[in-house]
Amino acid sequence: MTKRKRRSSAPAEGWTGAALTDLGLDDRQQRVFVWSVVGAGVLAIALVLTLTVNAIGGAPPQPAQAAGGVVGEGLPASFQSWPSLKELAPVQDRKADAAPLTAQEVFGARTLTAGKVTLRRLASRLDQACAGAVWGADLADALAEAGCTQAVRGLYATADGTYVAQYTLFNLADVAAADSLAKSLASLYRGAWVQPLESPRAKFGAYSEANAYVLGHYLGVAWVGRTDGAEPGERDDFIMLGLAVREAEKAVFRRVVKIAGVPSDPAQPPGPADTTQPSEAPPTDPGATPAVSTPAATVIPSAGGAQPSR
Repeated sequence: MTKRKRRSSAPAEGWTGAALTDLGLDDRQQRVFVWSVVGAGVLAIALVLTLTVNAIGGAPPQPAQAAGGVVGEGLPASFQSWPSLKELAPVQDRKADAAPLTAQEVFGARTLTAGKVTLRRLASRLDQACAGAVWGADLADALAEAGCTQAVRGLYATADGTYVAQYTLFNLADVAAADSLAKSLASLYRGAWVQPLESPRAKFGAYSEANAYVLGHYLGVAWVGRTDGAEPGERDDFIMLGLAVREAEKAVFRRVVKIAGVPSDPAQPPGPADTTQPSEAPPTDPGATPAVSTPAATVIPSAGGAQPSR
């Protein structure tokens, strides 16, 4: 039987013998040169195959990003949460407060005021799917675990366009779920957050602050900042800015009154005493029948993370 001679590779056939000898290469140098050529060919083939597979399968998924398309943009620089008040016990479970929220109920007022700060409504939105109101898979999962059925958002700004504020109210299963979500946000806010509503008149910049408030089976998130993204200075009163946007919480207090009547004792705010907001009549929804007034003794809990007042 005649044995076939093993064929050498094409690069070896073209680059052995007299051609390499004429270049001044000895036998060892010729072998190194040939194997280098073969290795380069293999790498080129592997590169082509990789590009082909990527073209067929599509680009790999990109991580979720904050508003603005840059990771970290639109995230608050600080976050605090506050527990529910005992006066909100009548709405600590959704079974006792089954009526769904409406955007008109929470953000019907065109202006919200606290002290010298007046905010004007720019946009509002109600999402039945809570995941659509946030970005970040971990936060979406946390909302699902909390039994979230609604997320209603309202975007406000001052008349001069210096400040922007957004309030988000999540409708959750019960006060335990709301409290758990508030605690989870203490770490989740670094990589997932509420989607800001869009408006050509105002948007959040590089720096902002946020606080979450457990309100029975609801969780309210107040988010404030300067529209230029700058950190607050001595003339920036973020306390009153937060209190102004929290006027939206009166929708929850009206529900308490509707279910349980007027409370016998005034609610005590969980935050610093010097940031308590004076009581005001609840905002009237345009075109709606007058709502039951919040009792004068009821005080909305104050925002945390105080900044120097004007």
